[in-house]
Amino acid sequence: MKNEAIKIFQKKKQNILEKWITTQLEVNGMNDDLITNDDLRIQSEELLFTFIGNLSDSNLNNPEAHEFDPVVDILSAISISRAKQGYSPRETGNYIYGLKEALLLVLSEDIKDPATLYTQSMAINKLLDSFSISTFETFIKGREDVIFRQTDEITQISTPVIRVWDGILALPIIGTLDSSRTQVVMESLLQEIIETSSSIAILDISGVPAVDSLVAQHLIKTVSATRLMGAECIISGIRPEIAQTVVHLGIDLSSIITKSTLASALKTAFDMMALEVHKKRTVK
Repeated sequence: MKNEAIKIFQKKKQNILEKWITTQLEVNGMNDDLITNDDLRIQSEELLFTFIGNLSDSNLNNPEAHEFDPVVDILSAISISRAKQGYSPRETGNYIYGLKEALLLVLSEDIKDPATLYTQSMAINKLLDSFSISTFETFIKGREDVIFRQTDEITQISTPVIRVWDGILALPIIGTLDSSRTQVVMESLLQEIIETSSSIAILDISGVPAVDSLVAQHLIKTVSATRLMGAECIISGIRPEIAQTVVHLGIDLSSIITKSTLASALKTAFDMMALEVHKKRTVK
């Protein structure tokens, strides 16, 4: 015999949809700029009708039932999409809570016996709460993916290899130099050395806030990798406080050419390549 709540949902699914849509539009913070009312209706209708269509006596108390896989798939797609669009966790949570509210409201209108209403409501509560947890987990994963992608893009942008002269490259480093970023720096620099056949690379650390033993090790690794490619490396941007820190930590940079400014490093690179730059005289 079909559960009473299931019969009510199947009979009044359109009514439930309207109540749910109304609730979503009335919720404070509903972001109208991210989704149109038509798209919201299509999205909500697909989820609701799939949920009701797969609901049965055997899975009413089992959110892990395989019949709910299409429901979970739809929820996952919605959560990831909203995470990428910039929805807040509250907005995503209200989406599922609004569905639960609409379902329970319809039950309260049609079931007059308090004991039956309580039993049916508890079953729906547990079911929707489980879906809510799944939604939040997927939403968090979607946000993490966005953050990781943005971090990777920022890292790529913040480590540009500049061709300042034939055979001379410069790589200004801004921000903290950690293991993952060192890998990006080395890959970018070594690839550019190959493509341009450059023999000198300047690592400018003017934008690095502090140099500790770990940062120094990363710099030494980068210099070593550059030398293995047949290019000499110059480190510029050694400020007085950085020099003091390096000496205090006992870090040996004696085998590496270091300069206080990028201009000084560039002049050294010119000398190493036997190049001279002269100011052109203007003939009056």
